[in-house]
Amino acid sequence: MARESGGAGRGAADDGTLLSIGAVLGRLREEFPEVTISKIRFLEAEGLVEPQRTPSGYRKFGARDLERLAYVLRVQRDHYLPLRVIREHLDAMDRGEQVALPGPAESKEALSGPQNALDFPVTTDQPAELRIGREELLEATGADGKELAEWESYGLVEAGRDGGYDAEAVTIGRLVVELGRFGVEPRHLRAVKAAADREAGLVEQVVAPLRRHRNPQTRTRAEATARELAALSVRLHAALVQSALRLRLR
Repeated sequence: MARESGGAGRGAADDGTLLSIGAVLGRLREEFPEVTISKIRFLEAEGLVEPQRTPSGYRKFGARDLERLAYVLRVQRDHYLPLRVIREHLDAMDRGEQVALPGPAESKEALSGPQNALDFPVTTDQPAELRIGREELLEATGADGKELAEWESYGLVEAGRDGGYDAEAVTIGRLVVELGRFGVEPRHLRAVKAAADREAGLVEQVVAPLRRHRNPQTRTRAEATARELAALSVRLHAALVQSALRLRLR
């Protein structure tokens, strides 16, 4: 498989020897010191790598698995690509196709844009009729009814009067599921929801005078301003979390 140059995957298990997840972690940490076993398991759950299994259920990774993991971690670090794009890259490489990675300017845009944080665009102008049903939401997120009820109990998602959910419920559900793989439960996310409500209130306060204006163009500008403020708020939140973690993990 073609990949970016780097040290983590070179010469690893080239003789056909299969590696345990602990051995893989050790190889990867030479280039990616922050990687964890949970991260490797998460990438496996996302279908980006498919290690063999022993009769007793232990994972065994070959050279190709190690190369794929190194590629995923490298392009996440250097190019800030979301997993769905990386998956497309890996599929193309498996077909023998060449993959063009974004240049520095494109990578910077990916980092600064809301898709890096959510893997979905931040919008505030979803049409009111864009609704999904309960079963569609469960299928899209991989959750079950009990999990959905728990999300609703903590206000993370909310059904409308018609019993349907807005498009953002899928994004929220998928992120809650991903966080759950790291042991973060819905009850832990109450503070995140409260912060989001406060940020939305701030945006609403800023654009309220524009929305009340008689000029239709000004009211239209209010929607664009709200979208821009929402994107900036997401970026600021991500930067503050990263800064706080650096201070705590020193």
